[in-house]
Amino acid sequence: MAEEKWDYLGEKWEDIAQPVKEACKELVLTDEQLRTLMKSLHQEIQRGLNKETHEEAIVRCYPTYVQDLPNGTEKGHFLALDLGGTNFRVLLISLDYTNFDMKSKIYAIPQSLMLGSGTQLFDHIAQCLALFVKDLKLEKEILPLGFTFSFPCSQYGLTKGVLVRWTKGFNCSGVVGEDVVALLEAAIAKRNDVRIDVCGILNDTTGTLMSCAWKNHNCKIGLIVGTGSNACYVEKTKNVAAAVPGNFNENKEHMLINTEWGAMGERGTLDFVVTEFDRAIDENSINPGTQIYEKMISGMYMGELARLVLEKLIDTGLLFEGKCPPDLKKRGKFFTKYVSEIEADPKGKYTNCREVLAELGISNANDQDCENVRYVCSVVSRRAAHLASAGIACLLNKIGENNVTVGIDGSVYRFHPHFHDLMTEKIGQLQNYTFDLMLSEDGSGRGAALVAAVAAQKR
Repeated sequence: MAEEKWDYLGEKWEDIAQPVKEACKELVLTDEQLRTLMKSLHQEIQRGLNKETHEEAIVRCYPTYVQDLPNGTEKGHFLALDLGGTNFRVLLISLDYTNFDMKSKIYAIPQSLMLGSGTQLFDHIAQCLALFVKDLKLEKEILPLGFTFSFPCSQYGLTKGVLVRWTKGFNCSGVVGEDVVALLEAAIAKRNDVRIDVCGILNDTTGTLMSCAWKNHNCKIGLIVGTGSNACYVEKTKNVAAAVPGNFNENKEHMLINTEWGAMGERGTLDFVVTEFDRAIDENSINPGTQIYEKMISGMYMGELARLVLEKLIDTGLLFEGKCPPDLKKRGKFFTKYVSEIEADPKGKYTNCREVLAELGISNANDQDCENVRYVCSVVSRRAAHLASAGIACLLNKIGENNVTVGIDGSVYRFHPHFHDLMTEKIGQLQNYTFDLMLSEDGSGRGAALVAAVAAQKR
């Protein structure tokens, strides 16, 4: 049984013709390439932590000003606002020492607001916050709020975060270079109908780490592999003190660092693993030349990467007898969820694969076609898992301790049938410290509330 799973994860694909493997070979990374990436990432992290090189570093390593992890004594009602994709969530978390109760609601962000003005975006968020609080009949209570804002920010304190740039399909005017906490507070104050105290801004990686640390005090790394990809980790304050502006406590031993590692690969730093498919993804994105590492790993691009490879195989006559249905020629039509669904088929069975192909207008695929499609999906997702693993291995070496728990959230890690196993195996091969991967339970929501709870407690 173990051998069959090993085969399926892509070590041996005897059923795949050599020309198909040849077309995909650039997507299969060696451990030597991954170790080169680790070395390059480590150098960029050091540059990000250094005051002299921080501004020009590719991996900026922003201080989060979170210096206290939850210890289980937090108590009360806390709000969380989680903004990081095409939806946002509002949560109320009621903590009573080690027990918690959570209520949440998801609100959509229309495309027009993602590309409109910042004022429109934050007015919409404030309106949804007010509706949520009123529904729970808590409008008279002062509610501490943790704000998960999953875009690159420069922080100057726990409640001051300036947007560096939009990612993930957002491009709202009037927000880059502005303090997003102030914009949110202004939108709430304009309404004057609820009492919300913004206690901290964080990104989803910090929230994931905080959420897992509430249950597991060994959690020192937070990772997101979802729409985007990013990581944060616990760094010694002495290593960042010179580079940290604003208010923080130099006597505290640690501070969480938001690496913003998705930017890795800018200025050619990942050219040794970038493929023709990655270049096509980048050129057609709304932010060409940036977030290269993220584009090779995350769910926003994984399905499109697979589509580009499939299109190449069809064009060279290696798939579907060279006949490409119109939908497969359209950007974005091969969803990332298809990759997970196809790889969830048992070995030798193609039920999910055929359903996906039928949705794309392919009704006559033979077993070899299906096996080739699954191979492509496997190669793309395996590379993503290995790239993320190299990043985590780099951070484990940086922390330099055994028994570190990595808290992980995001749709790719959560729903892909083999991502966890691929990462566990590869991280173990790339470094020597003992570690554990822990799926976060609602990291960016619960974590934001915990940041607010810890901050409110300190006040």
